[in-house]
Amino acid sequence: MRPSPVINPPLRPVLKVLLWLFALLIVNAIYLLGVRATEALTGIELQGYSYLLMFLAHLILGLLVVLPLLIFGPLHFRRARRHRNRDARRAGLALYISALILLGSGLLLTRFGIFEINDSGSRQTTYWIHVITPLVVIWLFILHRLAGPPLRWCNSTRWLTFAIAVTAVLIGIQAYQNKTREALLATFPPSPVQFKGHPQQAEKLLMQDKNCARCHPDIARQAALSMHKHSSFNNPAYRLSIDEARKVMLQRDGDVKATRLCASCHDLVPLFSGKFDQPDYDPDQDASGQSGISCLGCHAMTRINSLRGNADYTLQPPT
Repeated sequence: MRPSPVINPPLRPVLKVLLWLFALLIVNAIYLLGVRATEALTGIELQGYSYLLMFLAHLILGLLVVLPLLIFGPLHFRRARRHRNRDARRAGLALYISALILLGSGLLLTRFGIFEINDSGSRQTTYWIHVITPLVVIWLFILHRLAGPPLRWCNSTRWLTFAIAVTAVLIGIQAYQNKTREALLATFPPSPVQFKGHPQQAEKLLMQDKNCARCHPDIARQAALSMHKHSSFNNPAYRLSIDEARKVMLQRDGDVKATRLCASCHDLVPLFSGKFDQPDYDPDQDASGQSGISCLGCHAMTRINSLRGNADYTLQPPT
């Protein structure tokens, strides 16, 4: 859009920077709001790694726009206050105040460490101010520019179309990936671990440390004394923690499936065999509860599915 003739030539580069930053923020904000809206309508979780990157970009762009806005506003108003077009002056002043409210609410929502708003009610109010104010800013910008030279609507329309198209494509890709991922992870939720094998064979296949020791006796002796071997119910500290967690989950949910998240690293054999899901499972009477992370618990991994941690791997024991 063309700068107004009222603008000093030295301020025009600052205005261009402001317009570009706000344009990028609009694209970014449409994506963030699109993700939240899609989640609310479909129940599909989309706030993954891509969302976090875009959220970080939103924070960076918001911080970058502060300085040029603080420079441009007062210097432009000093020249424009004597302009005979009162409608443009009023709309411009309201636009500047609204932009400051927009950035101020964003800064209040940001947790800087030295200053944070932790009250849920205050944060909710600030959040909605931050969400609604951009609409006010866009409306006042249009009023301000309508009071001056004719607007070039084509550029704005193209940019908005581009933002919506990019958002739709990104959300579509994320939704497809998450749906595919949820189908793969349906076996042991909430753990993301994937086990490609029959549950009834898991115990026999994974507890083969003696067979491994025939060719690797030194490694087997070291493994027998390692924390890997004592990661399961044979570890007193872990035993106390997991027993308490299973008790609480049983009372809360009626089952102990939520503790699979722990078992997918600590209790591979009882988890994959299905015994871990039994509320009355007694590891003292079952050798699988003392197996820890067996040799194949590591060496049968065929893929690390992501870098998120929390046992996001695929395990396929040899047959």
